[in-house]
Amino acid sequence: MFVTYETFKARAEAVREQIGEVCRRAGRDPASVQLLAVTKTQPATAAEYAARFGLPAVGENRVQEAVEKKAHCAAAIRWELIGHLQSNKARVAAAQFDRIQSVDRPKLLLQLDRAAADLGRRLPILLQVNAGNDPNKFGAEPADAPALLEAALGQPHLQVDGLMTIAPLSGDPAVAQRTFANLRELRDRLAARFGVPLAELSMGMTADLESALAEGSTVVRVGTALFGERPPAPGA
Repeated sequence: MFVTYETFKARAEAVREQIGEVCRRAGRDPASVQLLAVTKTQPATAAEYAARFGLPAVGENRVQEAVEKKAHCAAAIRWELIGHLQSNKARVAAAQFDRIQSVDRPKLLLQLDRAAADLGRRLPILLQVNAGNDPNKFGAEPADAPALLEAALGQPHLQVDGLMTIAPLSGDPAVAQRTFANLRELRDRLAARFGVPLAELSMGMTADLESALAEGSTVVRVGTALFGERPPAPGA
């Protein structure tokens, strides 16, 4: 059974309190952090809960799942793609999402730019970097990030908001912290080199949120702490 709104609200308030406490310890303004509710494999009601609570956006992993969910969601909320984007779904993604966080290769940049041009829009994106050097994670290698950013900045219908990463799965908290520090340091170097702010750092999920915030995350992608354990994906 899906959680009640009252349960969700209590959990969201607890996560916001956690964000506030970590930010205060790090000398950061909690208002500089966006809580992105991850609604993958959850019903459309999850997005409605997020909107009712006042969250600005939800994150989805799969294009088709998000399309179907949006059709059943009456709430006014932004939709962000945080999962790997296959090239053959780039056009649909450009039409359906308010921002795409998982752009990790030049070919995808070109496809999204063409799609955004046809839609008459400027599409916000984040560049996904494999800052933890994890062979099981998608994302551009850090060494390839400058070329990817240069290519992205050359696309007239794309707006590069910043960078995104996913930490390796590890029982050692230092692994996540090192990954997030790597991304922040990479962002700083790229921002200086290319003269762009790259203000957004999307990093940190339920399990490693505190490490991410301590290293400068501006977007934390939280699902489990808000909705509980995810049900199996359709077809799983």
